[in-house]
Amino acid sequence: MRTRPAPLSSRGRTPVIGVVALNTTLYGPASMVQAIGDACLDADLPVTIGHVSGADGRLVRRLTGQGVAGLIVIAPVDAAAEMLEAVPAGLPVVTVDGPPGSATPDVSVDQHAGGVLATRHLLANGHRTVWHVAGPEQWHGSRAREAGWRAALAEAGVPAPPTVRADWSAAAGYRCGRMLADNPSCTAVFAANDDIALGVMRAMTECGRRIPEDVSVVGFDDVPEAGYTHPALTTVRQEFAEVGREALRLLLDQLDAGTPHPESVRLDPVLMTRGTVTGAA
Repeated sequence: MRTRPAPLSSRGRTPVIGVVALNTTLYGPASMVQAIGDACLDADLPVTIGHVSGADGRLVRRLTGQGVAGLIVIAPVDAAAEMLEAVPAGLPVVTVDGPPGSATPDVSVDQHAGGVLATRHLLANGHRTVWHVAGPEQWHGSRAREAGWRAALAEAGVPAPPTVRADWSAAAGYRCGRMLADNPSCTAVFAANDDIALGVMRAMTECGRRIPEDVSVVGFDDVPEAGYTHPALTTVRQEFAEVGREALRLLLDQLDAGTPHPESVRLDPVLMTRGTVTGAA
């Protein structure tokens, strides 16, 4: 994002940007917080960041009570709607991964397109079908990735296997991987995030199924470790730095205009092809 002079409040002072972030123990939300913080630093804007483990309107009310000029709310789960209801009328706000269909300006990576990319890549390598280890159902991104997987299979005329559901952890991926390893028809797995993918890979290997010779795996997020696993993990990358820049841009546009701005931004994911996918035997 191009650095521009900070807008001035009615008192002639640089406004403070408030950020409300859920689930920042996870790589995706934590990376978004970092990206927004970096964007504010580049724009020479002060920022106050509040972290919560669950959706709670108290943090929104606390930040607005401290006089923030606008809010960026990282809202990837259904329960985040409670937080958004606590935003005072007229206060500029932008969501990141906000509720689908909301009228609030939002920045997100196209999770559905990411699911399509991952599934098409596995099918293009000759796999008859692709199994999906999905994330928690209350997450917007998890549902969209699953929908992209289903859409790509339908496009190819391939029936979807039963969804296997996990949380976002490697431990949950491991448990699901142990179950899938017993199914000889499972030769390709699209995991809803990279931690799940790593757990699946560990389970498959322990059960004597080689990666990628016997089972190909694609993850999602492109965590820093993804390129250093053995073999290196093929995954769908989210450009978190761009998410942060665009979220701040949308908020500054509202502050500059003095009115809410309806624009939203949907960013394209990128498939990172590495060593965990090969042609089906």
